[in-house]
Amino acid sequence: MKITLKVWRQKNAADKGGFQTYQLDNVSPDMSFLEMFDVLNEELLSKGEDPIHFDHDCREGICGMCSMYINGKPHGPKQTTTCQLHMRSFHDGQTITVEPWRAKAFPVVKDLVVDRTSFDRIIQAGGYVSVNTGGVPDANEIPIPKKVADEAFDSATCIGCGACVAACKNASAMLFVSAKISQLAMLPQGKVERKTRAEQMIAQMDEEGFGACTNTGACSAECPKEIKLENIARMNREFYTAKAKSENV
Repeated sequence: MKITLKVWRQKNAADKGGFQTYQLDNVSPDMSFLEMFDVLNEELLSKGEDPIHFDHDCREGICGMCSMYINGKPHGPKQTTTCQLHMRSFHDGQTITVEPWRAKAFPVVKDLVVDRTSFDRIIQAGGYVSVNTGGVPDANEIPIPKKVADEAFDSATCIGCGACVAACKNASAMLFVSAKISQLAMLPQGKVERKTRAEQMIAQMDEEGFGACTNTGACSAECPKEIKLENIARMNREFYTAKAKSENV
């Protein structure tokens, strides 16, 4: 396959940045998108040019690092992570445009790398269980309806990649935050801190500069883990219940 790449290049956060065009011949359809970038970077290095910087870690669709906007869609044309996207999803001679996530809360570090530590700060604000819940045998003895356990597990599959933010016209992080709140709110171990968790995580989300949710559903449609919109409704219930009983009014 012959592929034309238009890639966003930006030296640092202060640089204006812009697109550069690259031509790649003999691209195997069995390559992953990141492997294709590896080949391009080897060519750039052999020419003494600066390679394209992009995030990656596990390359197994688990870590959420491979955040790229490909031809106008987060992670590309299929509902999967960029590292699990293969070049057979494109056709010979196609032009592919690659950009970093576009959000105020995800500032560009360099090229396709964005700073997503805002997600980490939201988790630090309350996305955890700090009470003593006992050992594993104790947790296993707590009866939890299968439907509830399944929903909690589905919410927990969120990998925090930020595709929901990139897909949202408002750059909202509601799907991510709601998945993390739902994951714990539905389980007995998380109920002790559910009120402070909802208040603190949503307050941190707003402080980071994410936009508001207008329920267009673009976030869930592009999520590689298919996190459900129902989580946002659950998060709102958690938040309003917490505020009704909160001393931090």
